[in-house]
Amino acid sequence: MTPRERVLAMVQGKPVDRLPLMAITMMLAADQIGKKYGEYALDHRILVEAQIRTAEKFGLDYVSGISDPAREATDLGATIKFFDNQPPAIDETNAFLHDKSVLAKTRVPDPATTRRMGDRIQAMALFKERVGREYPIEGWIEGPCAQGADLRGINTLMMDFFDDPPFIRDLFAFVVELEYRFAARQIEAGADLIGMGDAAASLVGPQIYDEFVWPYEKELIDRIHALGVPVRLHICGNIRKSLARIGQLGADIVDIDFLVPMEDARREMGPRQVLLGNIDPVRILKEGTPTIVRSALAACHKAAGAKYILGAGCEVPRGTPEENFLAMREYAVEAGV
Repeated sequence: MTPRERVLAMVQGKPVDRLPLMAITMMLAADQIGKKYGEYALDHRILVEAQIRTAEKFGLDYVSGISDPAREATDLGATIKFFDNQPPAIDETNAFLHDKSVLAKTRVPDPATTRRMGDRIQAMALFKERVGREYPIEGWIEGPCAQGADLRGINTLMMDFFDDPPFIRDLFAFVVELEYRFAARQIEAGADLIGMGDAAASLVGPQIYDEFVWPYEKELIDRIHALGVPVRLHICGNIRKSLARIGQLGADIVDIDFLVPMEDARREMGPRQVLLGNIDPVRILKEGTPTIVRSALAACHKAAGAKYILGAGCEVPRGTPEENFLAMREYAVEAGV
């Protein structure tokens, strides 16, 4: 099977020849072609080249447009700090929605006409041209809680859940529309699936998650499904108390961070959910040995069962020894399904 056939078969519940490998690479990918990360994040041509080179070298089963969470916020007018060799960062001391009234005046742009969202859309088209028949192409968007935090500031957003619930609902409705349009444009350009990062959702308890976050994640996933592509949900952090509800979202793939035992995720989400992860990116993948990496993957595989995609709990860190990363591919080839 080609990587594209393998990944799409897994999410469709069809037989696969081996487990797919979909580890997240960003800074490590830029390093593979000798480019600084600031260039990777700002130039789709560099990102595409780095992703293809990394997939070929380490046996990954996909390519992705993921780079940083600041693309949407940049194009809305947020203050962003750009760095030479690190990801762009939100300036929370000068948050775009420091004044909540700005939200009512803000319109959702056409992502194709913007600078940084437009650059990711161009990446999808270039991926399609270069490797569209071989690899599945993953677009990327921010989830409601993550994007809300990017626009409002993470600490302020957490207070808003208690101080101003109507504003939270208006903000998340705005984000859903923004991210849906961004996803749709990426799909039009060539994306085969959409990854959604909602790391800030791991910081709220199950009551707030159920009331404020889950409905908007669900709406966004359903609307993307209506466009005909699967969705991968990535929530960094400890989501143990919300696993069951996350399993009810309908995401085709759910990433599990190393903070969450894989057996808990399988028990709470049920046998049909495709799970991805979840070895410790630092202590196991970067600081371990190939034998330790394979052993950790075997434990994850055993806990997750057949509906499983190999990966780390989050991004493969820059500086990970090549032999450790290659051990993931070796396990994928040797382990079967």
